[in-house]
Amino acid sequence: MVHHRPHSAAGPPPEFGTDLHLELHGPGLRAGLTDALRQAVRTGRLAPSSRLPASRSLAADLGVSRNTVVESYAELVAEGWLTAQQGSGTRVATRVPEPHRAAPDAPRAKPDEHRPRYGLLTGAPDLANFPRTQWLIAARRALTAAPHDAFGYGDARGRMELRTALADYLARARGVYAGPERIVICSGFHHGLALMAQALRVRRVRAVAVEAYGLDLYRDLLRNAGLYTPPLYVDESGARIDDLARLRGVGAVLLTPAHQYPTGVALCPERRTAAVDWARGTGGLLLEDDYDGEFRYDRQPVGALQGLDPQRVVYFGSVSKSLAPGVRLGWMVL
Repeated sequence: MVHHRPHSAAGPPPEFGTDLHLELHGPGLRAGLTDALRQAVRTGRLAPSSRLPASRSLAADLGVSRNTVVESYAELVAEGWLTAQQGSGTRVATRVPEPHRAAPDAPRAKPDEHRPRYGLLTGAPDLANFPRTQWLIAARRALTAAPHDAFGYGDARGRMELRTALADYLARARGVYAGPERIVICSGFHHGLALMAQALRVRRVRAVAVEAYGLDLYRDLLRNAGLYTPPLYVDESGARIDDLARLRGVGAVLLTPAHQYPTGVALCPERRTAAVDWARGTGGLLLEDDYDGEFRYDRQPVGALQGLDPQRVVYFGSVSKSLAPGVRLGWMVL
């Protein structure tokens, strides 16, 4: 700890008000001085507009070179903590974060006292069951075998190894028909739908029909992209595909055919066929959100609509339900 020397009567006193107390920590003198000054400003010990010692004076007090102090002052000026003007010396900047004040101590809850026993949030997997050990083993194996170019920018569609594995998995598990060249990796359905909305605008599509019961989040995303979103109503057999004939200007339809959200019904076979016929007859696209197609507890899984016409169905999937949304991994099959 260093105390600044009292100023002599020969010149104007510095404007710190109190002695400057600095504790230098860290591997280097300059870094330690910079951190100490930054902390003094952040906590309010050095008030806004107060003048710091001259570099020569502070260097003598600390027993360091003047260049060390000059460089430290310059770094803090560049970061906005200090200001330096000719004839005015180095001062604490007037606009700095308010000193942090600890909140009053609140009563401490016992561990798990307020944690719910069961997680019933819709669309959320059991995060406690994330396969950490298997994930770590797989990641280590992949990193060991990865070529150097795997860490570059690479193909905008995603690594070929990942797209090849996905093409094989989707064919086996969901009946999706596509090679890896038609798969685009994204960070989830929201990201994929945003990209598709841009592509639809380029195709001069004006409207995308959306199931009347579903997440406002996706309707809002399409609307923000400049697309009209007329509702497509749902009954016990799924989305009412015949209603599309009465909707004008629709160039695409957003569907959850395997498991409509939130009603839970599957699109019946006749309406699946009707949806494909509509797309073929109008040149439109079906956007298939297969958000939880791998999971069924009441019946056998329903295969993807995409298999009926890979040229007219854009298939979306992710690992948000099968692994965890934090993995941020999704895909589009175009």
